[in-house]
Amino acid sequence: MMKTLQNHTLIYDNECPMCSIYSKGFTKCGMLDENGREAFTEISVRNKNLVDFNRAKNEIALVDHENNKVTYGLDSLLLIIGSSFPLLEKIARIQPLYWFFKKLYSFVSYNRKQIIPSRKDNTEQSCVPDFNLKYRLAYITFVALFSAYILSLYSGRLGVNLTPNFLRELAVCFGQILWQTLFLKAYLKDKIWDYLGNMLTVSLLGTLLLIPAMLTNFAPVFYLIYFGVVVCIMFLEHLRRCRILKLNMLPTISWILFRLTALAIILLTSL
Repeated sequence: MMKTLQNHTLIYDNECPMCSIYSKGFTKCGMLDENGREAFTEISVRNKNLVDFNRAKNEIALVDHENNKVTYGLDSLLLIIGSSFPLLEKIARIQPLYWFFKKLYSFVSYNRKQIIPSRKDNTEQSCVPDFNLKYRLAYITFVALFSAYILSLYSGRLGVNLTPNFLRELAVCFGQILWQTLFLKAYLKDKIWDYLGNMLTVSLLGTLLLIPAMLTNFAPVFYLIYFGVVVCIMFLEHLRRCRILKLNMLPTISWILFRLTALAIILLTSL
């Protein structure tokens, strides 16, 4: 049976589905009591006086009411987990594991609004993390490398004289980033990094959707049709995210133009 961490309140980002799910999981399984979490946008005066409001946007805050103390980020999660699973907390705090988990936490936290955006992210009370160039570049690089690897494997199944080529797909991924940056920088202005993060998440979504098809063994025509369906889903998701960012059709048009140009060049060079 789980040991409940008493007299603690987790201040979670209620506009982030990931944060809502895992914080609710803590209360559901008894690691926090039933009232052991509180939405950032509905924070009580008592907790607001204790919490570093700006830091809590970047690192989830855990308020200890007994000692009037606040823990942030990975340490908050380890404190909750450690209450029920002390051994797991001890292992996670061993270097270099602790360093790795702390970096992983920051990697997700600073990019969470690009992974799952919200229409309510523009209000003053929104729990929007600070922009961190290091972690944004890390996210973009990770998605580009992962997408290039999966696409290189998938291309060999299309039956159009394409052979798996990681460097080719990586060039397409980074070419898309460069194209959108140069073409849209004047239009996007200070939204350029938010847009690029969202665009890479669209690529990540498409990549993840390709993986189940790679576990099957069908005729090349199936993989061509399936690829077309995935591209349509990516197109709709790109449109949706642009609307959330309050952008017009220009980024989507530019995105499609690059995709079509890259596809035509790849097909021509494979003949």
